Amino acid sequence: MEGHEIKPIVYVVSDSVGETAELVVKAAASQFNGAGIEVRRIPFVDDEETIVEIIQLAKKTHALIAFTLVVPEVRDYLILKAQEEHVQAVDIIGPMLQQLKLLTNVHPRSEPGLIYKLDADYFRKVEAIEFAVKYDDGRDPRGIMRADVVLIGVSRTSKTPLSQYLAHKQLKVANVPLVPEVEPPRELFEVSPKKCIGLKISPEKLNGIRAERLKALGLKEDAHYANLIRIKEELAYSDTIMKRIGCPVIDVSNKAVEETANLISNMFRQ
Repeated sequence: MEGHEIKPIVYVVSDSVGETAELVVKAAASQFNGAGIEVRRIPFVDDEETIVEIIQLAKKTHALIAFTLVVPEVRDYLILKAQEEHVQAVDIIGPMLQQLKLLTNVHPRSEPGLIYKLDADYFRKVEAIEFAVKYDDGRDPRGIMRADVVLIGVSRTSKTPLSQYLAHKQLKVANVPLVPEVEPPRELFEVSPKKCIGLKISPEKLNGIRAERLKALGLKEDAHYANLIRIKEELAYSDTIMKRIGCPVIDVSNKAVEETANLISNMFRQ
């Protein structure tokens, strides 16, 4: 229409969502105060027919194409057709892929949308961490039924740090302390035994850990909590519960948390 300037157009073309390319274009446009640039995103482009349509559209509107195409054949086809039609096209991710390939001597996976899969992994990890906090130390037995892994054992068998470590491997973990005077929640006997992992430890090792814990709290080392006779009673009780459930048992006496966590993680991957 007369008196109206034609807005410069950038078609953002991607074989995934296209958000990355759009952000780059908008960041660049901001250096020109926007310059009235209209950004039109075209996501999930993975076929030659669509590429031809986009190039014809860009030619007709004198537009620029900015693209993030990680599949080499699709990327090369767009570059070729854009050159044939004298349409300007900017490859946003290709040069970076090439330089990283030279730097690492590893070929890129050429799989669209990986960044969003990574984000999904991140959110699963956060969800698992929040789960571990919510269902730590038997706070809410409902977590037992929802968990991927249920850790059981007496106090100071590394249940909490193990829960957090496994959460970083995207496993939702609930842990339940076993105390002779407290009946375990019924859910512990209703959930699949394959979900449960019993943690056992030698009385002497546990005695040392608990004594150090009391000392750190400024309490006497010979308190009931660290008494060897009491510890043996607790361990005998926990052994009875683990046998009743029929779950696998790991001896953590001489294992680092990372080692035990890797053992558990491998069990659940299998």
